[in-house]
Amino acid sequence: MLPYRVVDAFTSRPFSGNPAAVILPGEASDALDDPQRQRLAAEMNLSETAFPSPPDREGVRRLRWFTPTTEVTLCGHATLATAHALLEEGAEAPLRFHSASGHLTVAMDEGERLRLDFPSDAPEPLEAPTGLMEALGLPDDTPFLSGSRCALVPLPNEAALMALDPDPAALGRVALPPGVMGVSVTAPADSQVVHFASRFFGPWVGVPEDPVTGMAHTVLGPYWAAELGTHELEARQRSRRGGELRVRVAGDRVHLVGEAVTVARGRMRVPPGQL
Repeated sequence: MLPYRVVDAFTSRPFSGNPAAVILPGEASDALDDPQRQRLAAEMNLSETAFPSPPDREGVRRLRWFTPTTEVTLCGHATLATAHALLEEGAEAPLRFHSASGHLTVAMDEGERLRLDFPSDAPEPLEAPTGLMEALGLPDDTPFLSGSRCALVPLPNEAALMALDPDPAALGRVALPPGVMGVSVTAPADSQVVHFASRFFGPWVGVPEDPVTGMAHTVLGPYWAAELGTHELEARQRSRRGGELRVRVAGDRVHLVGEAVTVARGRMRVPPGQL
């Protein structure tokens, strides 16, 4: 029996934000091999399923993330969901993780918010991959930038962002730079209290459109900090579910601040030899 929780991240309201499954650490989950983790993530069928380990002698936990089709090197909302679930289980903040993207920390921020400490991934202008703008439904001369994990396409206004209706199959055939998991399309926000808005498309990793993408904000944060001249930014992701977070750029780190809420908890029955 594998204990798990489903947590909506980057929101304070159930059934909004980005849901992630967290397979809680224990003897059964620690014994899983990688193909079993991948099958569990496919069964959960959320954009990410997180697998934290118990803490080592220094209090550091190994953390891995799987989409329904592949393992990814960084995931913000599933890290927030993991921290929220572990704190509900009795762990104490700050929580420290070792991941494919190095050391990550989740600490308490103001109120009920949690603060994720992630590596910054400032984007650089590049020539757009062949077919990308056509698949997004944008002019060929639309700017294109990329960090090491996420590409960036800036638009002039939020109306243009909301009008996007990309072709997921065509997007998935585009060759992104090596290591890049998807494309964040972004624009200045219409709201007076929000700095920028975005949408994230990731068919390359089995996620046609992600509800709220923490990893993308390690690219969006440095980009908008340079554009707007401020290192503390309010952001919203304009997916159908929607989500909000605060982004703080601090040198070579980006702090993502948000809330989370548990919407389900249970134990998955896995008969021996059938996973």
